Amino acid sequence: MNFLAHIYLSFDDPEITLGNFFADHIRGNKFKHFPDKIQKGILLHREIDTFTDAHPIAKQSSKRLHKNYHHYSRVIVDIYYDHFLAKNWDNYSNVPLTEYVEGFYDLLGDNYDILPIATKRMMPYMIADNWLLNYANLEGIERVLNGMNRRTKNKSRMNFAILDLEEYYAEFENEFCSFFEELITFSKQKFNALCEN
Repeated sequence: MNFLAHIYLSFDDPEITLGNFFADHIRGNKFKHFPDKIQKGILLHREIDTFTDAHPIAKQSSKRLHKNYHHYSRVIVDIYYDHFLAKNWDNYSNVPLTEYVEGFYDLLGDNYDILPIATKRMMPYMIADNWLLNYANLEGIERVLNGMNRRTKNKSRMNFAILDLEEYYAEFENEFCSFFEELITFSKQKFNALCEN
């Protein structure tokens, strides 16, 4: 899953949210210096990724893209799924997405000193272009895919993946909706288990 999903699946716990958000910027077990709850957020992120990668519905979404994008197809599906979460946000939260995203950006600002360097580098771009809010529209997703393609020095051809999204929009959305219900249940169980320890 991509940024918005990881933030959402932290169930409004600020420290879990931070760890869950920046976990991709942490290698191996180099997170023991963080406060306990942030460590748990990192572990929750990894549980979510493992569950997603192994899930038959997410695999089905990925398989549709594999011929054109090979191992990048899973990354593309993560971005698609964040789009559908943002687009259908009102089904998952009583807090409007604009307000929710602003609260998250405030959380980052308030905890800037402890963020990993890679997160600090990314943060100004994320906020300036309002990635999380713009996931809700296709133009925002197209910008994300173009940026990802540039980062792979045009090897991934991910910039073309907006066309696949448009062509199979209903299929991807249905897969997301089915999968995400299961992911919420799984993540809540893992969240509770981590917070009990």
